[in-house]
Amino acid sequence: LCFVPIAAGASRLGQLTAGAETSDNERFFDSPGPIIVHIVSVTVYCLLGALQFVPSLRRRAWHRLVGRVLLPAGLLAASSGLWMAFSPALPTHDGEALVVLRVVFGTAMIASLVLGFLAIRRGDVRVHSAWMTRAYAIALGAGTQVFTGLVGFLIVGEPNAATWAVLMGAGWVINLAVAELVIRRRAARSREGRTSGRSGVAGARLS
Repeated sequence: LCFVPIAAGASRLGQLTAGAETSDNERFFDSPGPIIVHIVSVTVYCLLGALQFVPSLRRRAWHRLVGRVLLPAGLLAASSGLWMAFSPALPTHDGEALVVLRVVFGTAMIASLVLGFLAIRRGDVRVHSAWMTRAYAIALGAGTQVFTGLVGFLIVGEPNAATWAVLMGAGWVINLAVAELVIRRRAARSREGRTSGRSGVAGARLS
């Protein structure tokens, strides 16, 4: 899910560096700061963030050290995305509905990151993990939107602004639905582990 948006971002940076201005990217030449911050922060957040879900790494100092990089990277990615959502020179297929969705999910990502940070500050690993999972799911929305956009194009052809907003929104919704499933399964395994541990202790005492 990271590959396509990161590849697109690298291509966009290459265009900015080379001065290859076209009708599709001229808005980025007018104000390159936000898009550069967005591409760099999203790349760092998505690639390093994926490793935070590796169980063996979560038990090492790596997880805490990388987390100190990922929090500001995630906040920059979401904040720069919100900044660009209000650009006066958006593509023609980006209607008001999609702007609203970007604001909603961008704000939700920032809120998830902050809530996850506050949770780990008070030592609540379970809540921290849940909120960080939601934040990462939102960040990967662009990857899922490649597939929802392709499916929509195959079904309805060239989408109008309303249809495009639905297709893009579906990417975020799918990711969050999967995230909630992962969170629930993780919580269920944790409860099973605690129950098994208590049963083992009780059995040992009886014996």
